[in-house]
Amino acid sequence: MTTNKLTWLENELQSLKDQGLYNTIRTIGSAQGAWIVVDGQRVLNFCSNNYLGIADHPRLKAAAQRAIEKYGVGPAAVRSIAGTLEVHVELERRLAAFKGVEASLYVQSGFVANQAAIAPLVGKEDVIFTDRLNHASIIDGCRLSSAKIVVYDHGDAADAEAKIKEHLPQYRRGLLVTDGVFSMDGDVAPLDKLYEVCAKYGVISMVDDAHGEGVLGRGGRGIVDHFGLHGKFDVEIGTLSKAFGVVGGVIAGKKVLVDWMRQRGRPFLFSSATTAADTAACLAAVDLLEESTELVDRLWANAKLFKAEMAKLGFDTGKSETPITPVILGENQVAQQFSRQLFERGIFAMPIVFPTVPKGTARIRVMISASHAASDLEQGLEAFQTVGKELGVI
Repeated sequence: MTTNKLTWLENELQSLKDQGLYNTIRTIGSAQGAWIVVDGQRVLNFCSNNYLGIADHPRLKAAAQRAIEKYGVGPAAVRSIAGTLEVHVELERRLAAFKGVEASLYVQSGFVANQAAIAPLVGKEDVIFTDRLNHASIIDGCRLSSAKIVVYDHGDAADAEAKIKEHLPQYRRGLLVTDGVFSMDGDVAPLDKLYEVCAKYGVISMVDDAHGEGVLGRGGRGIVDHFGLHGKFDVEIGTLSKAFGVVGGVIAGKKVLVDWMRQRGRPFLFSSATTAADTAACLAAVDLLEESTELVDRLWANAKLFKAEMAKLGFDTGKSETPITPVILGENQVAQQFSRQLFERGIFAMPIVFPTVPKGTARIRVMISASHAASDLEQGLEAFQTVGKELGVI
Protein backbone atom coordinates (compact mmCIF):
# COMPACT_ATOMS: atom_id res chain seq x y z
CA MET A 1 0.00 0.00 0.00
CA THR A 2 1.37 3.41 -0.95
CA THR A 3 1.22 6.31 1.46
CA ASN A 4 0.03 9.79 0.58
CA LYS A 5 3.17 11.56 -0.58
CA LEU A 6 1.81 14.92 0.63
CA THR A 7 0.92 13.82 4.18
CA TRP A 8 4.03 15.58 5.42
CA LEU A 9 2.54 18.89 4.30
CA GLU A 10 -0.59 18.31 6.37
CA ASN A 11 1.62 17.55 9.36
CA GLU A 12 3.73 20.66 8.81
CA LEU A 13 0.66 22.89 8.50
CA GLN A 14 -0.80 21.47 11.71
CA SER A 15 2.52 22.09 13.43
CA LEU A 16 2.41 25.74 12.37
CA LYS A 17 -1.10 26.07 13.80
CA ASP A 18 -0.06 24.43 17.08
CA GLN A 19 2.86 26.87 17.46
CA GLY A 20 0.83 29.96 16.61
CA LEU A 21 2.80 30.39 13.37
CA TYR A 22 0.02 29.74 10.85
CA ASN A 23 -0.77 32.84 8.81
CA THR A 24 -4.50 33.30 8.31
CA ILE A 25 -4.83 35.63 5.33
CA ARG A 26 -7.72 38.06 5.49
CA THR A 27 -9.54 39.36 2.39
CA ILE A 28 -9.87 43.05 1.53
CA GLY A 29 -13.15 44.23 0.01
CA SER A 30 -12.41 47.90 -0.66
CA ALA A 31 -9.75 50.34 -1.79
CA GLN A 32 -6.85 50.93 0.58
CA GLY A 33 -7.27 53.84 2.98
CA ALA A 34 -7.52 54.75 6.63
CA TRP A 35 -10.68 52.63 6.81
CA ILE A 36 -11.17 49.49 4.72
CA VAL A 37 -13.48 46.49 4.46
CA VAL A 38 -11.84 43.27 5.70
CA ASP A 39 -13.69 39.96 5.62
CA GLY A 40 -16.91 41.98 5.21
CA GLN A 41 -16.26 44.23 8.21
CA ARG A 42 -15.38 47.95 8.08
CA VAL A 43 -12.24 48.41 10.17
CA LEU A 44 -9.53 50.95 10.91
CA ASN A 45 -6.49 50.05 8.80
CA PHE A 46 -3.27 49.90 10.82
CA CYS A 47 -1.22 47.49 8.72
CA SER A 48 -0.92 48.51 5.06
CA ASN A 49 2.17 50.18 3.55
CA ASN A 50 0.08 53.04 2.16
CA TYR A 51 2.23 55.59 4.00
CA LEU A 52 0.95 58.71 2.25
CA GLY A 53 -2.62 57.48 1.79
CA ILE A 54 -2.57 57.91 -2.00
CA ALA A 55 -3.34 54.35 -3.16
CA ASP A 56 -6.92 55.51 -3.86
CA HIS A 57 -6.08 59.08 -4.87
CA PRO A 58 -8.30 60.47 -7.66
CA ARG A 59 -5.33 61.74 -9.65
CA LEU A 60 -3.64 58.33 -9.65
CA LYS A 61 -6.86 56.59 -10.72
CA ALA A 62 -7.50 59.12 -13.49
CA ALA A 63 -3.95 58.72 -14.79
CA ALA A 64 -4.34 54.94 -14.88
CA GLN A 65 -7.63 55.20 -16.74
CA ARG A 66 -6.18 57.53 -19.37
CA ALA A 67 -3.25 55.16 -19.88
CA ILE A 68 -5.62 52.23 -20.45
CA GLU A 69 -7.45 54.20 -23.12
CA LYS A 70 -4.17 54.98 -24.91
CA TYR A 71 -2.12 51.80 -24.40
CA GLY A 72 -4.63 49.09 -23.50
CA VAL A 73 -4.56 46.74 -20.55
CA GLY A 74 -1.57 44.43 -20.95
CA PRO A 75 1.96 45.13 -22.20
CA ALA A 76 2.05 41.90 -24.28
CA ALA A 77 5.86 41.72 -24.20
CA VAL A 78 9.00 42.03 -22.13
CA ARG A 79 10.61 45.45 -22.01
CA SER A 80 13.63 44.39 -24.10
CA ILE A 81 11.56 43.19 -27.09
CA ALA A 82 8.31 45.08 -27.63
CA GLY A 83 7.15 46.10 -24.15
CA THR A 84 8.87 49.44 -23.47
CA LEU A 85 6.25 52.18 -23.69
CA GLU A 86 6.72 55.92 -23.78
CA VAL A 87 5.24 56.11 -20.31
CA HIS A 88 7.92 53.71 -18.97
CA VAL A 89 10.68 55.93 -20.32
CA GLU A 90 9.06 59.04 -18.87
CA LEU A 91 8.68 57.46 -15.44
CA GLU A 92 12.33 56.41 -15.42
CA ARG A 93 13.38 59.95 -16.31
CA ARG A 94 11.19 61.44 -13.59
CA LEU A 95 12.30 58.97 -10.91
CA ALA A 96 15.96 59.67 -11.67
CA ALA A 97 15.33 63.40 -11.31
CA PHE A 98 13.31 62.87 -8.11
CA LYS A 99 16.09 60.82 -6.52
CA GLY A 100 18.95 62.93 -7.83
CA VAL A 101 20.68 60.17 -9.84
CA GLU A 102 21.79 59.83 -13.45
CA ALA A 103 19.34 57.10 -14.45
CA SER A 104 16.76 54.63 -13.24
CA LEU A 105 15.16 51.40 -14.43
CA TYR A 106 11.52 50.54 -13.68
CA VAL A 107 10.79 46.85 -13.06
CA GLN A 108 7.84 44.79 -11.91
CA SER A 109 8.26 45.04 -8.11
CA GLY A 110 10.66 46.00 -5.39
CA PHE A 111 11.24 42.32 -4.70
CA VAL A 112 12.38 41.53 -8.23
CA ALA A 113 14.42 44.75 -8.35
CA ASN A 114 16.84 43.14 -5.91
CA GLN A 115 16.91 39.96 -7.97
CA ALA A 116 17.52 42.01 -11.12
CA ALA A 117 20.28 44.16 -9.63
CA ILE A 118 22.49 41.89 -7.53
CA ALA A 119 23.31 39.05 -9.91
CA PRO A 120 24.61 41.32 -12.73
CA LEU A 121 27.07 42.94 -10.32
CA VAL A 122 28.65 39.90 -8.65
CA GLY A 123 29.18 36.21 -9.38
CA LYS A 124 31.11 33.14 -8.26
CA GLU A 125 34.41 35.02 -8.05
CA ASP A 126 32.95 37.75 -5.83
CA VAL A 127 31.73 38.38 -2.27
CA ILE A 128 28.63 40.07 -0.86
CA PHE A 129 28.53 41.71 2.58
CA THR A 130 24.93 41.78 3.81
CA ASP A 131 23.22 43.01 6.99
CA ARG A 132 21.93 40.23 9.23
CA LEU A 133 18.36 41.59 9.09
CA ASN A 134 18.14 42.35 5.37
CA HIS A 135 14.84 41.70 3.59
CA ALA A 136 14.06 38.32 2.01
CA SER A 137 14.32 39.84 -1.48
CA ILE A 138 17.94 40.82 -0.79
CA ILE A 139 18.68 37.37 0.60
CA ASP A 140 17.21 35.72 -2.50
CA GLY A 141 19.04 38.11 -4.82
CA CYS A 142 22.33 37.29 -3.11
CA ARG A 143 21.73 33.55 -3.42
CA LEU A 144 20.89 33.85 -7.11
CA SER A 145 24.19 35.61 -7.78
CA SER A 146 26.26 32.57 -6.65
CA ALA A 147 28.67 34.97 -4.92
CA LYS A 148 30.11 34.22 -1.48
CA ILE A 149 27.74 35.66 1.15
CA VAL A 150 29.20 37.15 4.33
CA VAL A 151 26.76 38.43 6.97
CA TYR A 152 27.69 41.37 9.21
CA ASP A 153 26.02 42.33 12.48
CA HIS A 154 22.85 44.37 12.13
CA GLY A 155 23.49 48.06 11.54
CA ASP A 156 27.15 47.66 12.55
CA ALA A 157 29.52 49.47 10.18
CA ALA A 158 32.55 48.45 12.27
CA ASP A 159 31.68 44.76 11.90
CA ALA A 160 31.04 45.29 8.17
CA GLU A 161 34.55 46.76 7.87
CA ALA A 162 36.07 43.87 9.81
CA LYS A 163 34.34 41.35 7.54
CA ILE A 164 35.46 43.25 4.42
CA LYS A 165 39.10 43.32 5.62
CA GLU A 166 38.97 39.60 6.30
CA HIS A 167 37.26 38.37 3.13
CA LEU A 168 37.64 40.89 0.31
CA PRO A 169 41.29 40.05 -0.55
CA GLN A 170 40.21 36.53 -1.50
CA TYR A 171 37.74 37.69 -4.18
CA ARG A 172 37.60 39.66 -7.43
CA ARG A 173 35.25 42.36 -6.12
CA GLY A 174 32.83 43.00 -3.30
CA LEU A 175 29.30 44.33 -2.88
CA LEU A 176 27.80 45.63 0.36
CA VAL A 177 24.02 45.64 0.50
CA THR A 178 21.70 46.88 3.22
CA ASP A 179 18.10 47.80 3.76
CA GLY A 180 17.71 51.52 4.34
CA VAL A 181 14.76 51.23 6.72
CA PHE A 182 14.33 47.78 8.26
CA SER A 183 10.71 46.86 7.75
CA MET A 184 10.07 44.89 10.94
CA ASP A 185 11.76 47.23 13.44
CA GLY A 186 11.59 50.60 11.69
CA ASP A 187 15.24 51.44 12.42
CA VAL A 188 17.51 53.13 9.89
CA ALA A 189 20.81 51.81 8.52
CA PRO A 190 23.92 53.92 9.30
CA LEU A 191 24.29 54.70 5.62
CA ASP A 192 26.92 57.41 6.10
CA LYS A 193 29.24 55.08 7.99
CA LEU A 194 28.63 52.22 5.56
CA TYR A 195 29.46 54.51 2.65
CA GLU A 196 32.79 55.45 4.26
CA VAL A 197 33.68 51.75 4.66
CA CYS A 198 32.75 50.95 1.05
CA ALA A 199 34.72 53.92 -0.27
CA LYS A 200 37.77 52.96 1.79
CA TYR A 201 37.93 49.42 0.38
CA GLY A 202 36.51 49.95 -3.11
CA VAL A 203 33.36 47.93 -2.41
CA ILE A 204 30.20 48.51 -4.48
CA SER A 205 27.50 50.01 -2.25
CA MET A 206 23.79 49.18 -2.53
CA VAL A 207 20.77 50.20 -0.44
CA ASP A 208 17.17 48.99 -0.61
CA ASP A 209 15.07 52.08 0.10
CA ALA A 210 11.65 50.37 -0.01
CA HIS A 211 10.45 51.86 3.29
CA GLY A 212 12.39 55.11 2.93
CA GLU A 213 11.02 56.48 -0.33
CA GLY A 214 8.12 58.79 0.34
CA VAL A 215 9.07 58.81 4.02
CA LEU A 216 12.67 59.97 4.60
CA GLY A 217 14.56 62.83 2.97
CA ARG A 218 13.31 66.08 1.44
CA GLY A 219 9.68 65.54 0.55
CA GLY A 220 10.15 61.77 0.68
CA ARG A 221 13.18 61.50 -1.61
CA GLY A 222 14.57 58.65 0.45
CA ILE A 223 17.44 57.57 2.64
CA VAL A 224 20.27 58.66 0.32
CA ASP A 225 18.81 62.18 0.39
CA HIS A 226 18.36 61.88 4.16
CA PHE A 227 22.12 61.31 4.57
CA GLY A 228 23.17 63.66 1.77
CA LEU A 229 24.91 60.90 -0.17
CA HIS A 230 23.77 61.79 -3.70
CA GLY A 231 26.15 60.42 -6.32
CA LYS A 232 28.07 58.46 -3.69
CA PHE A 233 25.99 55.38 -2.99
CA ASP A 234 26.26 53.23 -6.11
CA VAL A 235 22.88 51.48 -6.29
CA GLU A 236 19.49 52.51 -4.90
CA ILE A 237 16.64 49.99 -4.98
CA GLY A 238 13.13 51.30 -4.50
CA THR A 239 9.51 50.32 -4.68
CA LEU A 240 6.44 52.10 -5.98
CA SER A 241 4.08 49.85 -3.99
CA LYS A 242 4.36 51.49 -0.56
CA ALA A 243 4.43 55.28 -0.13
CA PHE A 244 3.81 55.78 -3.87
CA GLY A 245 0.62 53.73 -3.58
CA VAL A 246 0.91 51.73 -6.83
CA VAL A 247 3.23 48.85 -7.78
CA GLY A 248 6.65 48.31 -9.29
CA GLY A 249 10.32 48.55 -8.40
CA VAL A 250 13.16 50.84 -9.37
CA ILE A 251 16.92 50.40 -9.75
CA ALA A 252 18.62 53.81 -9.63
CA GLY A 253 22.19 55.07 -9.86
CA LYS A 254 24.84 55.97 -12.40
CA LYS A 255 23.89 55.63 -16.08
CA VAL A 256 26.55 53.00 -16.77
CA LEU A 257 25.10 50.82 -14.00
CA VAL A 258 21.51 51.17 -15.21
CA ASP A 259 22.58 50.47 -18.81
CA TRP A 260 24.20 47.24 -17.56
CA MET A 261 20.97 46.24 -15.80
CA ARG A 262 19.07 46.65 -19.08
CA GLN A 263 21.44 44.09 -20.59
CA ARG A 264 21.68 41.60 -17.73
CA GLY A 265 18.75 42.05 -15.30
CA ARG A 266 16.84 38.81 -15.68
CA PRO A 267 13.38 39.96 -14.45
CA PHE A 268 13.66 42.91 -16.84
CA LEU A 269 14.66 40.63 -19.72
CA PHE A 270 12.39 37.66 -19.11
CA SER A 271 9.15 38.90 -17.51
CA SER A 272 6.48 41.06 -19.12
CA ALA A 273 6.59 44.79 -18.59
CA THR A 274 4.59 46.59 -15.91
CA THR A 275 1.24 47.76 -17.25
CA ALA A 276 0.77 51.25 -18.67
CA ALA A 277 -1.95 51.93 -16.08
CA ASP A 278 0.37 51.18 -13.17
CA THR A 279 3.19 53.18 -14.74
CA ALA A 280 1.01 56.23 -15.35
CA ALA A 281 -0.30 56.07 -11.79
CA CYS A 282 3.30 56.04 -10.53
CA LEU A 283 3.96 59.18 -12.56
CA ALA A 284 0.98 60.86 -10.93
CA ALA A 285 2.36 59.88 -7.52
CA VAL A 286 5.70 61.50 -8.36
CA ASP A 287 3.79 64.66 -9.31
CA LEU A 288 2.10 64.72 -5.90
CA LEU A 289 5.36 64.31 -3.99
CA GLU A 290 7.13 66.98 -6.03
CA GLU A 291 4.32 69.50 -5.58
CA SER A 292 4.19 69.53 -1.79
CA THR A 293 5.62 68.02 1.41
CA GLU A 294 2.19 68.13 3.08
CA LEU A 295 1.55 64.38 3.00
CA VAL A 296 5.03 63.48 4.25
CA ASP A 297 4.75 66.05 7.03
CA ARG A 298 1.34 64.70 8.08
CA LEU A 299 2.66 61.13 8.07
CA TRP A 300 5.44 62.05 10.50
CA ALA A 301 3.12 64.07 12.74
CA ASN A 302 0.74 61.10 13.01
CA ALA A 303 3.58 58.66 13.65
CA LYS A 304 5.17 60.76 16.39
CA LEU A 305 1.83 61.21 18.15
CA PHE A 306 0.98 57.51 18.02
CA LYS A 307 4.40 56.39 19.25
CA ALA A 308 4.43 58.84 22.12
CA GLU A 309 1.01 57.74 23.32
CA MET A 310 1.89 54.03 22.99
CA ALA A 311 4.97 54.62 25.12
CA LYS A 312 2.82 56.34 27.77
CA LEU A 313 0.57 53.27 27.82
CA GLY A 314 3.60 51.07 28.54
CA PHE A 315 3.97 49.21 25.24
CA ASP A 316 7.39 48.13 23.95
CA THR A 317 7.76 49.74 20.51
CA GLY A 318 11.41 48.79 20.05
CA LYS A 319 13.94 51.11 18.43
CA SER A 320 11.94 52.41 15.49
CA GLU A 321 13.06 55.73 13.96
CA THR A 322 10.33 55.83 11.31
CA PRO A 323 6.50 55.60 11.09
CA ILE A 324 6.80 51.80 11.34
CA THR A 325 5.73 51.02 14.92
CA PRO A 326 6.43 47.49 16.15
CA VAL A 327 4.41 46.58 19.23
CA ILE A 328 6.59 43.79 20.57
CA LEU A 329 4.65 41.13 22.49
CA GLY A 330 7.09 38.20 22.62
CA GLU A 331 5.17 34.97 22.17
CA ASN A 332 3.53 33.98 18.90
CA GLN A 333 0.22 32.99 20.47
CA VAL A 334 -0.01 36.32 22.32
CA ALA A 335 0.51 38.26 19.11
CA GLN A 336 -2.10 36.16 17.29
CA GLN A 337 -4.64 36.62 20.09
CA PHE A 338 -3.88 40.33 20.36
CA SER A 339 -4.57 40.78 16.64
CA ARG A 340 -7.86 38.85 16.86
CA GLN A 341 -9.09 40.94 19.78
CA LEU A 342 -8.13 44.16 18.03
CA PHE A 343 -10.13 43.05 15.00
CA GLU A 344 -13.15 42.40 17.23
CA ARG A 345 -12.87 46.05 18.23
CA GLY A 346 -12.67 47.26 14.64
CA ILE A 347 -8.86 47.57 14.33
CA PHE A 348 -7.04 45.73 11.53
CA ALA A 349 -3.44 45.08 12.64
CA MET A 350 -1.91 41.74 11.69
CA PRO A 351 0.52 39.73 13.85
CA ILE A 352 4.13 39.28 12.70
CA VAL A 353 5.71 36.05 13.98
CA PHE A 354 8.70 33.75 13.34
CA PRO A 355 10.34 33.33 10.83
CA THR A 356 9.55 36.88 9.67
CA VAL A 357 10.96 38.10 13.00
CA PRO A 358 13.26 36.24 15.45
CA LYS A 359 11.75 33.85 17.99
CA GLY A 360 10.55 35.58 21.12
CA THR A 361 9.90 38.90 19.33
CA ALA A 362 6.42 38.33 17.88
CA ARG A 363 4.61 41.60 17.42
CA ILE A 364 1.83 43.68 15.99
CA ARG A 365 3.40 45.97 13.39
CA VAL A 366 1.44 49.20 13.17
CA MET A 367 1.80 51.13 9.91
CA ILE A 368 0.70 54.72 10.44
CA SER A 369 -0.49 56.70 7.41
CA ALA A 370 -0.92 60.33 6.44
CA SER A 371 -4.57 59.45 5.81
CA HIS A 372 -5.29 58.74 9.49
CA ALA A 373 -7.28 61.45 11.25
CA ALA A 374 -6.67 62.37 14.89
CA SER A 375 -9.87 60.52 15.79
CA ASP A 376 -8.55 57.38 14.07
CA LEU A 377 -5.40 57.44 16.17
CA GLU A 378 -7.43 57.98 19.34
CA GLN A 379 -9.67 55.01 18.53
CA GLY A 380 -6.68 52.83 17.78
CA LEU A 381 -4.88 53.80 20.98
CA GLU A 382 -7.99 53.08 23.04
CA ALA A 383 -8.29 49.60 21.48
CA PHE A 384 -4.61 48.84 22.11
CA GLN A 385 -4.97 49.92 25.70
CA THR A 386 -8.06 47.75 26.26
CA VAL A 387 -6.59 44.62 24.66
CA GLY A 388 -3.22 45.19 26.28
CA LYS A 389 -4.81 45.19 29.72
CA GLU A 390 -7.03 42.18 28.94
CA LEU A 391 -4.00 40.13 27.90
CA GLY A 392 -1.76 41.39 30.67
CA VAL A 393 0.70 43.03 28.29
CA ILE A 394 0.51 46.43 30.01
